[in-house]
Amino acid sequence: MTFIYPYVIRLADTDAAGVIYFAKALEICHEAYESYLASCAIALPHFARSHSIALPIVHSAADFLRPLVWGDRVSVHLSATPPRTHSFELNYTVTPENQRDAIAISACTRHVCIDPQTRSKVLLPDKLREAVLGLGQ
Repeated sequence: MTFIYPYVIRLADTDAAGVIYFAKALEICHEAYESYLASCAIALPHFARSHSIALPIVHSAADFLRPLVWGDRVSVHLSATPPRTHSFELNYTVTPENQRDAIAISACTRHVCIDPQTRSKVLLPDKLREAVLGLGQ
């Protein structure tokens, strides 16, 4: 299943050239990820406050294939590769609402599950593993 997150590009999302700023693009992708987890009743703030696990991003990449500008309505399509024991990778495809076949941004993030005190890898919680599996391609 692919999760679709609608978004409208804001002025604050753009750079001096008037197109989406690269760091804001990854922020929007992360917002889609957080929205998906909330839809699965997984509260990331709970993990952070309880200090039970942390999910740092250890790799990110993005390709910008078409310009996005202030006011563009887009859809962020979130999918995932099968999770590993301690990590998972998310894939994002951002398409303009009026050109669904035209990919504007293709991005990915790799997350590792760690114990925040020891910084050592720990197993993904079952509920999180199931949520990532639900995004399988």
